[in-house]
Amino acid sequence: MSKQHKQHEPSDEEKALFRSAVADAQPLPQKRILPRPPPPPPHPRLSEEDEARVLEDMLSDYIDPAELETGEELFYCRAGLQHSVLRKLRRGHYAIGAELDLHGMRVAEARQALSAFLQTTLAQQIKTVRIIHGKGNGSLNKQPVLKGKVNNWLRQRIEVLAFCSARPVDGGTGAVYVLLRRARR
Repeated sequence: MSKQHKQHEPSDEEKALFRSAVADAQPLPQKRILPRPPPPPPHPRLSEEDEARVLEDMLSDYIDPAELETGEELFYCRAGLQHSVLRKLRRGHYAIGAELDLHGMRVAEARQALSAFLQTTLAQQIKTVRIIHGKGNGSLNKQPVLKGKVNNWLRQRIEVLAFCSARPVDGGTGAVYVLLRRARR
């Protein structure tokens, strides 16, 4: 360090002179804005509300039968069909335009009846139908025969967009709702 930048200790005379010079000084009023305290940590209110709603739904008594799966349901959806359309079909929101009951028919007779039924409904521009195939309670070994056949037959038909087992009030797993595409004119 150079000599001129060296700090020196003020003498007693310099200290007294400084004190007499600032003796009348008054502090300036404080106009500086004090920093506000930090905000509290974020509270995940919406997440907690969502979790509470889910918990309430889990513990509620209401169960939509259309949402239950027992493993006996038939379900098919052609690629490209919106999930909301299928959900509405499962819940029975579409008006049933026609119905076919295959109870008591033999396999060949049921296949012919189904084919004729679908041709007729397409010609009549009917969009949603119900096909009752039964639960197989009357068959020889209490296993549904027509249910499996209807499942395969409907999947092969180009006019079928989707199908699913009906709501309990409409036959449950003994019937299907079928959504058909519009016939080309």
